[in-house]
Order: sequence, then C-alpha cells, then structure tokens
Amino acid sequence: MSAASDNTRILRDAFARTAAGEGRAFVDILAEDAVWITLGDTAWSKRFEGKAAILRDLLGPLRAQFSQPNHVRAERFIAEGDMVAVEAQGDAVTRDGRPYRNRYCLVCRMRDGLIVELTEYADTALIDRVLGPPVAAIRN
Repeated sequence: MSAASDNTRILRDAFARTAAGEGRAFVDILAEDAVWITLGDTAWSKRFEGKAAILRDLLGPLRAQFSQPNHVRAERFIAEGDMVAVEAQGDAVTRDGRPYRNRYCLVCRMRDGLIVELTEYADTALIDRVLGPPVAAIRN
C-alpha cells in the first residue's frame, strides 16, 4: 500500500468512529507535536501548537459548548503522499439548544500514522453566530 492509502485508511477509521460520536478516535491520532490551524477571523481562529494545547484550548472548550457529542461524518477523502484532505459534515446541538451543523475541509499532514498538522476550513459565519468564545466555554 502507498502512504496516501495508509493515511486515508487511518483517517477513514477515525472518522467512522467520530460519526458515531466518539471524538476520542480523532484525538488518538493526533501527534504530541501536532499543530491545528483554524482559519478565519473568529474567537476560535488561531494556531494551536501541541496536542495538549489542542485539547485544552480548542477541543475542550468546543466540547463544553455542546449538549451532546459532535458527530463528524467524513464524506470525501483526497490523498497524495503524506497529505489527506477530508470533506466532512458535523452535527451537534449547543447547550442552549441551537443546532450546530458545520461543514469542514480538514487538510491533514500525516507522519507515522498520526496527524502532525491540520488546517481547518469551516463556516466561520456559523461559528460566530452559534458558538460562544472559547474562554466563555472554559468558565461554564
């Protein structure tokens, strides 16, 4: 198998579990030195460096916004070498009952079966309209 097909298989397996609400599957394939870049001009838009920072400053506060797991379902994979682009659809409900159904394109650079860099493209207008800022999520 090629690196591209191995990397796609790893991501396909993780997204099969996130579609069922098991977000831990995605965390498990983040390298300790991973970088997650959330593009745009929102309170969530920033560069998160290291798995600990991603969990503490991005995924933890995001999870605190929701009343249930965010089910993220991959719809398409495009891979070349160590890069895999994943088109996905999220489905969650905020603690105040608002639907949060974002569309994503996640461009992942892989190393040794782990994500070392992820660039997230998402609907930033939806983020601004539905989510509170990450700091507020930590206080809740």
